Amino acid sequence: QVKVVESGGGLVQAGGSLRLSCTASGLTFGDYGMAWFRQAPGKEREGVSCIAWSGDYIYLSDSVKGRFTVSRDDIKNTMSMRMDSLKPEDTAMYFCAAHYKGNCQTFEAGLFEYWGQGTQVTVSP
Repeated sequence: QVKVVESGGGLVQAGGSLRLSCTASGLTFGDYGMAWFRQAPGKEREGVSCIAWSGDYIYLSDSVKGRFTVSRDDIKNTMSMRMDSLKPEDTAMYFCAAHYKGNCQTFEAGLFEYWGQGTQVTVSP
């Protein structure tokens, strides 16, 4: 049984930093492209970042480019996203997702087979 679990969310002031982690079990982690999506109340889900299964391609949305970085550790079955210079508009539920052999060149939520339950990030002004 595949399990995807996010951690690291919390409340932070604007300008602060957080590090989100995603651990996946029940699958061969190194075969999966991994991504972060977020959804704020009343807004559509947004793709934030994606790291290819091979690790050789990383996508960051324009809204987070220069502030967020993403990495993966296939030994620990973990993906991490470091979020710096956080803004109130970054407030959302953040979800981790896995796509078999995903290369992140096409970044669509519907391609991702497995999802976590989410971790809340709240950025106060």
